[in-house]
Amino acid sequence: MANMRDEILLESGTNEIQILRFTIDGVLYGINVAKVRQITISEPVKFMPHTHEAVEGIFKPRDEVITVVNLPRYLDCPNYEPKAKDMFILTGFNKVTVAFRVHTVEGLSRISWTDIQKPDSTISGGNDGVATGIAQCGDELVTILDFERIVAEIAPETSIKISEIDEMGHRGHSNTPIVIAEDSILLSHMIKESLNKAGYVNLRMFPNGHDLWEFLCECKRENTLDENAALIVTDIEMPQMDGHRLTKLVKDDREMRSIPLIIFSSLISEEMRIKGKELGADEQLSKPEIGRLVHVMDTLLERSEADKARSAG
Repeated sequence: MANMRDEILLESGTNEIQILRFTIDGVLYGINVAKVRQITISEPVKFMPHTHEAVEGIFKPRDEVITVVNLPRYLDCPNYEPKAKDMFILTGFNKVTVAFRVHTVEGLSRISWTDIQKPDSTISGGNDGVATGIAQCGDELVTILDFERIVAEIAPETSIKISEIDEMGHRGHSNTPIVIAEDSILLSHMIKESLNKAGYVNLRMFPNGHDLWEFLCECKRENTLDENAALIVTDIEMPQMDGHRLTKLVKDDREMRSIPLIIFSSLISEEMRIKGKELGADEQLSKPEIGRLVHVMDTLLERSEADKARSAG
């Protein structure tokens, strides 16, 4: 087994990403190395009944039982029957470990997020598309798959649960302006719906860090930061500009650094937490924890208002 975690050596805030390239039926796909735990040759899988059609079953390397997803089958490839020479990519995000069957693993590419473009909705399936970006890796185009969406579809209980907001009971409406960067269309919708239900109704959504940063810069030029961005919530991995780069830019800016910033990502690990702290993030939360996100937003906004009141006094 190859351990991929040791490969994550990128300096914080440089807007770079390492892509693991793999193939299915000869087509190149990619996944952020930060999501990859290990790569191994495929092993025999025990079938489990009453699961999603793309779930092959489980296998047990060492002491851990891991679900295996047949990625060729999920992508409706005709050549999806398991073969001994297939590879397993073991992933870890949203506090869940899943193994994805692929045909070959091609290697690593280190690129800038600016080299990743959002796919055109006419070819990516629009809101239901499973491609989150198209990466230019040298002379090759690599389709970056939305693994969070795939896992959320196969195992909804591992994703954002709006029921956590219902459990909070009645909450009043807040018109406090919140800006959010999230590239996944599915998760963006779920986050917005959850926060609206929690009373935060003045939300502005952005598909990547670059667009949110441009908005903040425009507000800064017009001297309207207070009216338009009381708090920032950002994912980490996004085309054009990732959340770490966005965090660095905000916290390095004299006029913006006081805006509370929460990193809300499926990639939160001890290593990523250290990176986020170095960059100045006020809080870092794992993406399924939508209820905790609301509580943290409440706390940071109350603290921010108190700080402004003290400064004014």
